This record gives sequence, structure tokens and C-alpha cells, in this order.
Amino acid sequence: MSAEVYGGRAKCLQRLIRLDMPVPLTVALSFDTVRDIAQGRMPDIGAIMAPFGFAPLLSVRPSSLDPDWGGPGAILNIGMTQERHDALAATAGLRAATSLYLRFIQCYAVQVARLDPEPFDLPDEPTSEALRSMLAAYEAETDEPFPQDPALQLAEVLRSMARTWDGTTARLLRQAKGAPADAGLGLVVQAMALGVGRGESGSGVIQFVDGETGEPRIIGRYLGQSQGREALRDKRDAIPIICDDGGPCLERVAPFAVRELLEHGGRGRERLREEMQIEFTLESGRLRILDAVRVPRGARAAVRIAVALAQDGVIPREEAVLRVDPGALSTLLHRQVDPEAPRDRIVSGIAASPGAASGRIVLTAVDAQASAARDEPCILVRRETTPEDIRGMHAAVAVVTVRGGITSHAAVIGRGLGLPCVVGASDLEIDRRRRVVIAPGGRVFAEGDVITVDGTTGDVLAGEAPTIPAALDEAFRTLLGWADEFRDMGVRANADTPQDARLAHDFAAEGIGLCRTEHMFFEGERIGMMREMIFAEGAAARRAVLDRLLPMQRDDFAALFRIMAGKPVCIRLFDPPLHEFLPSDRQGLRDLAEGLSRPLSDVEARVEALREYNPMLGLRGVRLGITVPEIYEMQARAIFEAAVLAGQDGEPVVPEVMIPLVSARREVELVKARVDAVASAVRAESGLPFTYRLGVMVETPRAALRAAEIAQHAAFLSFGTNDLTQMTYGLSRDDAGRFLGTYVEQQVFEEDPFHTLDLDGVGELLQIGAERGREGRPDITLSICGEHAGTRRAIEFCRRQGFDYVSCSPYRVPAARLSAAQSAIEDAINSHS
Repeated sequence: MSAEVYGGRAKCLQRLIRLDMPVPLTVALSFDTVRDIAQGRMPDIGAIMAPFGFAPLLSVRPSSLDPDWGGPGAILNIGMTQERHDALAATAGLRAATSLYLRFIQCYAVQVARLDPEPFDLPDEPTSEALRSMLAAYEAETDEPFPQDPALQLAEVLRSMARTWDGTTARLLRQAKGAPADAGLGLVVQAMALGVGRGESGSGVIQFVDGETGEPRIIGRYLGQSQGREALRDKRDAIPIICDDGGPCLERVAPFAVRELLEHGGRGRERLREEMQIEFTLESGRLRILDAVRVPRGARAAVRIAVALAQDGVIPREEAVLRVDPGALSTLLHRQVDPEAPRDRIVSGIAASPGAASGRIVLTAVDAQASAARDEPCILVRRETTPEDIRGMHAAVAVVTVRGGITSHAAVIGRGLGLPCVVGASDLEIDRRRRVVIAPGGRVFAEGDVITVDGTTGDVLAGEAPTIPAALDEAFRTLLGWADEFRDMGVRANADTPQDARLAHDFAAEGIGLCRTEHMFFEGERIGMMREMIFAEGAAARRAVLDRLLPMQRDDFAALFRIMAGKPVCIRLFDPPLHEFLPSDRQGLRDLAEGLSRPLSDVEARVEALREYNPMLGLRGVRLGITVPEIYEMQARAIFEAAVLAGQDGEPVVPEVMIPLVSARREVELVKARVDAVASAVRAESGLPFTYRLGVMVETPRAALRAAEIAQHAAFLSFGTNDLTQMTYGLSRDDAGRFLGTYVEQQVFEEDPFHTLDLDGVGELLQIGAERGREGRPDITLSICGEHAGTRRAIEFCRRQGFDYVSCSPYRVPAARLSAAQSAIEDAINSHS
């Protein structure tokens, strides 16, 4: 029997039967049979019922390929008629028989006949009068008596379940969970194990690991005189399986059944190669196993279960690595909102950086710093963030922005800092004058009010929501250690600060693939020096200011080199337009004029002169390095002097210097000549030899197309997929979030291209750039360092194109390591099949 034909539940039941577990007689209907039923072509109902003998009671359960796709609910006690009720009353007792009949009428009326559920509420006591009343309610609603033919009942149940699966709503719901449009449904017809009657009868559910932590633990509930999963719903009368205090438990009531369940559980784990949750019934003390499903689990449990199964020899390590979703790892690296806690949702946006944090609302970076100085956790709420807000983001425990997408400034910095972040919360309105935030429905939150940011789901919650801690336990480290054995692609981290570098080191990144040096210029007094440099007249004056910045940059780079201990560190030269370092509001301009001792009119004139209609396509990156070469010269000197310092007291350092926003070979030639000259000067001054590698960040379509000639002057090409996507599509990554949702809904784009790497358009440019880069220099090193780099889709693509490594934010490194390993393992499996 194949799960692709009959579904996962049918396949699992077949395995349980082969393991000699006491499973009731079962008949499975295939996907094709159920499709025929939905279209009105009924199978031979008599043939389906024949194996069950005379006057059987049956259940029907759904059996899809993946249980997460949902499906119609199980229907029990099919075949219950007045005649069957009277016969059962003689053997199991009138109360039990009436209870079963009432349950079936209710279920049939609501799920099969689609009647209003209100007239069919179960009574407190299953009396004959209650039964007559419910039968009368059915006849009143349908103008016909309750069906007394078991074959007709079964046929209607099968038809109802098949049509439910085939309905538009059900199809859309399962497609949202990743099911294909033509996903099939099987149905399992099974003899009933009653769970009610004389003797010890009831139903329960048992599992042998904790679904949240993955730790071995017997968990379950049992409810006497019940069916299905009622034990999980009845919090008052259900009892635990194992005794944990002096109260009642199944272990005391039916010790032989518990012993049998433990034996079946151990055998199932070993033979089914999985931790299973078993649904069972006791019928006069006799155990029946109705179903077994994979234990529902959170990310922490998924890792621990996979590792434990491999360590016990149940599955190979490769399979353990394949069983864990890389995307789930991010939830283990950060504190999370307790999934069981109530959620008072204020607004939802884009989940840009995972984790959860609570704090008081602040509306400016300055207020965030002041709040941190008072040791008060705060949430920075902004229309959008700019580089000026970085110090405030460092001070905050989370960030919310009204505008922005998955690669906006707030999102990128938030991920780099490990800061919970929600962007694109466009239903929020910030009233700066009143210093309040206005949410949908008119809810108003003032500065100082406490909120919680859930960067994993994109929710902003009112008040301080309960959270659970991060879970970097031994199982997590073991799994990633195995992943490193199997992966064949390097994983580096994007790291701008010593804090980032330490995280990268802790997460076993193989180096730094992108250090964005401009972030260093917003620290402390440095932004003042940058502004002074911007207003300096002539190259000599600019150099004088930059000479004061040089020791700070040198110390920054030396710290990174020392932390990475000989691993490669790729430093991107200055990239942003200069206007980002200047204030935009009137008060900020006044403060700047006062600090520079210049007339306000001069400051305004200079700011106006730097203003560009589209600064991200203007004077930035290599263009700035060529027109204002003093900046790159200072940075190159700081890099090489730091390499000398770090190399003297640690591992030898071979820094990688990367030129941003290149579009022409001549740009590389000009910058390379200046950088080489600085390197020669530092060697002469220090008397110590060192080497370095010069490379190019490929962010423009032209650089990808002209990669062959550019590569002749570069040791590596690192594709910056954020800007490359932006320029390929002609989209602003900060503004496109307003309409990309509509585009995806209407299938203009398959996915948000800033969230999921576009393999067709941007991917073709990557492929062209890689091929032409190797033509120009066969030993060229290839990588990507945009926000896509940590995703499975991008990693699989890069492996196919022969890229050497990917570089992503530190908190994405574990997921990237796991994704790279899974891709390599799957390729190996496919090559041998």
C-alpha cells in the first residue's frame, strides 16, 4: 500500500497491523475512489461493508498524504440504528447504547446532513427521552426520519467527506499549507472499538516525548466511557496515563493496558522510525489501537527528537539532518512569545526579524538611548528607519516601522542585531505632535505604553506577553555539527561590529562575507566627524578629518580580525550616499550649523547640493570612492594596519577588500591602483609583509553581464542580491511592500522577490555573472551576500551554479548551514537513485 495512493493514515495503519498491534479491521479507499465519490460515482457499499460482518458499527477517518493539510473530521458509530441500539443495550447497557446513538445522530446531522448544530446539542444525561427528542429534531429539520439503513448511512458519510475535501474553501486552505492543487484524499473505514459499556471502557491518547521540548516523557489522557479524542477535550474528568501523584490514573485503573501501550510505543518508535502519538480505546478492558500519528512538535522538540533517533541508531544522521526545517531554527535562537498565551493583537506587519520582546513605546532614536540609560526596555516605533537611527536601534529591544519590506533598512539591521522587528505595519499611524501611535479601530497607544513585538509572526501585541527562552541546547549543536559534515558549501556571516563577529563565531560561521563599514560611522562622535568631512573644502581638508577617523576604523577592523582568528573577513568599502549622514529636519540642521560654527544658510545650501532625486542610484559606492578617493584610501589604510596589528598577536590575517556598486571594469582598475598603493605604503612603514584579496560586489545588472572583464581585476565576485533584485525589477525595496502583496495575490509575481530569490530573472543574471566571471578568471571565488543568502532556495541555486559560499546575517547562519547540508544530502540521494 502506497501513501501516494491511499494517504498517510492508511499507510500507517497498515504498518501498525504488520507490527501485530491490536488495530480493528480496516478497509482503505484510494484517492481515485474518493474523487469518484465526490463526482457522484459511488463504489459498491456492500463490498466495503462485507468484511465487517453482520450489523457492524464503523468509523470513517480522512487519510491525506500530509496530515498538516487538514481534511474532514472523523465520523464514528456509523451503522447505529434503532435496531442496533436495542441489541447493544442488552450487551453494553442502555445508557451506553443511548449515548452512542445520540453521538452519531449529532455528528450525522451536523457533518453529513449539514443541519444547524443548535438542536443537536448532547444532553447531560443520555436518556431515552433525550434520544426521542433528537430523532424528532432531525425529522423536523429534514422532513424525513433518521436513516435506519447502515449502508445508506455509510454511503452518505463517504459522499459528504469526499465533497468536503473537494470544496473550494477546503482546497484554498490546504493550498495555503503547501498542498498541490490536485492533492488527493483517501478514506479509512474501520470497525468501531466502542469505548463505552460495561467493564473498563474509554478512550485516550498517549505519546512518549514532550511535544515542546522533545524530552522523553509519557504524556497522555484517558477518559472513561468516551470515544475518539474526548480525553484531550475534557479537562475535568480525564485522567493521566501515568500516576504522578496520589490521584487517579490509567496505570492504576488498567495496568495491563498501560504496559501494553508502552510496549507498542517502543516498538513503533523503532520500526516506524518516529515518535508517534497513539490513539487507543479500551472496550471492557481490551486494548484497541485506532490510529498513530507523528507527535505534533515545536522546533525545539523537532531537533531533539531527530538527534535522539539518530543517536539511538533508529535513523541515520543524514535523515536526522533532513528532518528538521531550517526555517524553524530561527525560533530557537531567540526568545519567543508563548504560543499558549492569549494574544491582544494591535496590528500585523511583515515578520522581518524573529524573536519577541516587550518594552515601552519610544518614537525617536534619542528617546530610545535615554530609555536604555535608565535600564528601561523600549520599543522603537518609526515610520521608517535610516542610518541615523542605528544607535537607537542598538538601545531598543525591538523595532516596528510603518513602511518597509523584508530588505528595508530596519529589517536588515534588525536581523543583523538579532533584534525582533516588524516592518510594513501600514495600518499604524504615528502622530508626532501628540506623541501617540494610532492602531486600527482607533486604539491609541501613547509613548511609554508597554507593547510586545513578535518578529516571528509579524504581530504587535498590547501589553507584556509571556515569552519562552531561546533553546541552544546540546541537541541543537549536535545537529549542526552533523550538518557541517555533509555540506559542501561555505557559510559566512554578514557582520559589521565586534558583537556581530562574536555571534558569527559562536554560530560557527566560516568567516565574515560582508562587513558594511558605513555602520561604524554612526557610532558616538564619528557621525560628527563625518559631517565635518562632508563640509570640508578640498581634498586636504577632507584628509585631515579622515585622519582622525582612521584610528577608530583601524581598531574596528583589528577587533573583527582578532575575533575571527584567521578566518576570512570581507570588508566592503564605503557604500551609502553622503546625505544619509546629514539631518533632515529643521532642528537637526540648526544643531549641525552650531556644531560646525557655520551659518545655517551655508548648511542648508550644502544639504541641498547633496540632495538627489534617487540617491540609491546616485553618488554612492564606487562612484563616491572615485570622486572622493580620500575615503577609500583611509579605509584601505585602516584595514591593512589592522591586519598587521592582528597578525602580530594572533593568526595571520588575509583581509578581503570589496568594492561596492561596480558597473564597469575601469572603476575596478582605478580603485585597485589606489588600494595597491596604500598596501605598499603600509608594508614599507610597518616592515611586515601581508597579502590581501580585492573583489567586487556585483549589484548592478551591467556588472553581472560584464563579469568576464571585471573578474580579470578581482579575486572574488560577491553578488549582492538585495540591490541586484531592486535594479533588475526596477523596484524600491523600501516602498514595494505597499503593493507586492497584491502582486503576489494576483500572481504577477510568484513570491515577494525581496523575500524569496527570483530564480528566473535575478537568477539568470547570477548564472550569467558566474559563468562569465569564471571565463575571465577560472579561479575566481563566487558568493552571494544579500538577504536571500540564508534561504534554502538560494543555497540550492548557488550550489547548482558552483558558488563557493553564501553570507547571511549571523542569526541566519545555523539555518544556512542546515540548508546547505540538506541540499548536498538530497543531491547525493538523487544521484544514487
